[in-house]
Amino acid sequence: MRVAVLHNAVAPDAPPEDRDTLVQVEAVRAALVRLGHDAATLACTLDLSSLPGDLDRLKAEAVFNLVESLDGIDSLLYLPLAVLDSLGIPYAGSRTAAMFLTSNKPLAKQWMRQAGLPTPDWIDSSSTKPQPSVAPQPLAVSQPVSAPNRWIIKGVWEHGSDGMDDDALLNDPAAGELQGRLAERRARTGRRCFAERFVEGREFAVALLADEGGPETLPPAEIDFSAFPAGKPRVVGYRAKWSEECFEFRHTPRRFEFKPSDRPLLQRLGRLAIDCWRLFDLRGWVRVDFRVDDSGQPWILEINANPCISPDAGFSAMLQQASIPFDRAIERILEDVLL
Repeated sequence: MRVAVLHNAVAPDAPPEDRDTLVQVEAVRAALVRLGHDAATLACTLDLSSLPGDLDRLKAEAVFNLVESLDGIDSLLYLPLAVLDSLGIPYAGSRTAAMFLTSNKPLAKQWMRQAGLPTPDWIDSSSTKPQPSVAPQPLAVSQPVSAPNRWIIKGVWEHGSDGMDDDALLNDPAAGELQGRLAERRARTGRRCFAERFVEGREFAVALLADEGGPETLPPAEIDFSAFPAGKPRVVGYRAKWSEECFEFRHTPRRFEFKPSDRPLLQRLGRLAIDCWRLFDLRGWVRVDFRVDDSGQPWILEINANPCISPDAGFSAMLQQASIPFDRAIERILEDVLL
């Protein structure tokens, strides 16, 4: 089969989180070739009018979507999928609507709240109080009244923890301070942001991989913050992901070994991840990020419908823990779109 590995164009001077796109593009292309496909890479730009002609030139019968942004704008990552929909070309990964809904973090949180899935309170730039649970279902829980008044500023669309480091965390902000910080960040970056109640506790990621009978839950990973000094926020921020010389990068390893007493929690995290898959009609490969508070209550932070699958990324580490070869995972992702 002729497969086009579609990705966002990356400039030579792009930041590391964008350059990493090319690493996963080549890894996927090479895996598809080993699987017997005729695979070629295709860079996508804001000039979407050229995309149909480029795909026709490649005689692409299917697309493996690795687009994470367009022209450095994360909020546009779903647009190439809409073009593929109009052309009737099958593509690996989540559909256009799912990519839009999950990439807009406050919108995804609204959907989760309406479905009764636990996600922390949040405040966006147009509101003055935490968003309420609109239609609680049996799974719904509200943030404990005794929770510390701590908030973390996040981008509405940005991935890769862009702009999220220790100074994004506000401790017991005074009235109006949150709105002031949101307004300041938007003025500085030109991009929307929101504040999410910070959940003290443990941080987990659960990955899902498409299979014939539905998504398979891969072994969960926990971020090990044990090397962090007292008082340092336990946050996987931008430096922890991309600045190799920084303390945060070197002291936030993943761990996969857990005590038997953690088994019920890990099982619940897996069930919640599958609930997210079903709620947003996800496809291919997905990662769901959680925080777990001191009472053992999980909170869904966000859903990544196209997480990085570079050989050194968290998703690949979870594949290794599940004894699933990388090539087999790529094959299952492609099969999911052809079923």
